[in-house]
Amino acid sequence: MKLLVTGATGYIGSHTVVDLLENGYDVVGIDNFQRSSPNVVEYIRERLGSNLYCVDLRDYHETARVLHEHPDIIGIIHFAAHKSVEESVKAPLEYYDNNLRSLTNLLRVAGGRTVIFSSSCTVYGEPDVIPVTEDTPMKPAASPYGATKQMGERILRDWAESTGARVVLLRYFNPAGAHPSLDIGEDATPQSRNLVPLIVRAAAGRRGPLTVFGTDYPTRDGTCVRDFIHVCDLAAAHRKAFTYAQEDIPTAAISVFNLGSGNGVTVQEAINAFETVTGIPVPHVKAERRPGDVSAIYADSSLAARGLNWKPVRSLLHIMQSAWDYYRKNPHTE
Repeated sequence: MKLLVTGATGYIGSHTVVDLLENGYDVVGIDNFQRSSPNVVEYIRERLGSNLYCVDLRDYHETARVLHEHPDIIGIIHFAAHKSVEESVKAPLEYYDNNLRSLTNLLRVAGGRTVIFSSSCTVYGEPDVIPVTEDTPMKPAASPYGATKQMGERILRDWAESTGARVVLLRYFNPAGAHPSLDIGEDATPQSRNLVPLIVRAAAGRRGPLTVFGTDYPTRDGTCVRDFIHVCDLAAAHRKAFTYAQEDIPTAAISVFNLGSGNGVTVQEAINAFETVTGIPVPHVKAERRPGDVSAIYADSSLAARGLNWKPVRSLLHIMQSAWDYYRKNPHTE
């Protein structure tokens, strides 16, 4: 079976490409490489060869060309999107243009193929009750990034109803860690605002102290509560979602699953976990709250356990250890 992975040289996309190849799938990858680490691009190119395309999904004709050259693609896993909450607040039009135009172009050429969509728990906004379930009402998004995920889900619902195609929406937050090979992991790019690689760089003395945005939230230590999930667990979930859509009989064209640990972790607790497994202190400073951040969110993934036969198997300590080991093997991947 051949699958198309968009954002194939991004953080989650590259790990999913590897997971699919390890499980016997043929893979075609698309990425514009603009926010990919060069070492990851080369790593994926070595595995996909000419099946890795440098294409911006906002270019309809180039996107269509890839599908025309591979008519045997039976499903699409769509990651390609900008994903920084902070950046989206500063550049909302860039986020609406990139994240939504790329999706609509892709769907215009997808035909009736199954689509697995990389969504986000940001679609819930600032929830009244946590952990969030798939039935948690959506509140106004706290950032333009979250709004693009809400709109993307609506676009996919309308498209699925009009075409009869199967769509699986996967909502999650804060992937982290690295592949066991340590050949790919999360690099701290100039646009990166993800916590774990910034913790790693602060501990290594590469970027100065870590900035903790907000210490007066209504949480147990005043810092934001988030849900961390190992990137390899997340990659497996996307593969299992495709299997679910193909082999099982969903009750509707659209299926929704939350993916998470089920346990919220504060920013301070994440720092403490890194220090526990490495024995290395993380220099950090306090700052005001950051626009677009919600105080607390983590996911109940019991539905995914039943429907996808999936649950995370790697702990927060494992995440921190793998992230540190990846950095030590690849100290210059920034």
